[in-house]
Amino acid sequence: MGKQIVGVVGGLIVWFAAAVVAGVLLRSLWPEYVAASGDMSFTLPMKLTRLSIGASTTFAAGAVTALIGRSNWMAAVTGALLLLIFIPEHISIWDKFPIWYHLTFLTSLVPLAVVGGRMANGPKA
Repeated sequence: MGKQIVGVVGGLIVWFAAAVVAGVLLRSLWPEYVAASGDMSFTLPMKLTRLSIGASTTFAAGAVTALIGRSNWMAAVTGALLLLIFIPEHISIWDKFPIWYHLTFLTSLVPLAVVGGRMANGPKA
């Protein structure tokens, strides 16, 4: 069980570290994104980019969790923890984004983490 907990913690650390790095790169390469970030008046391409970053970091978090913890089902735990972390955040910014954006992000967390875990360890782990 210790390896599985370390796997979940590692997956969460990877999620947040990758999101920070992606955010820094995004801001350094896309000046219009920086201008839109103040009031969160993101264009559709900006929203899709944000969702893509979330998807890739969630996939990576699931993969890291499964690799460290040697358990695919722990990747689902990582996804569920991400969901619990982000529900309050999305409630606080609910009026800043369309409902499809919130639902896409929130409903993808557990499945993408599971897929990342299965891709990393194979279907039987």
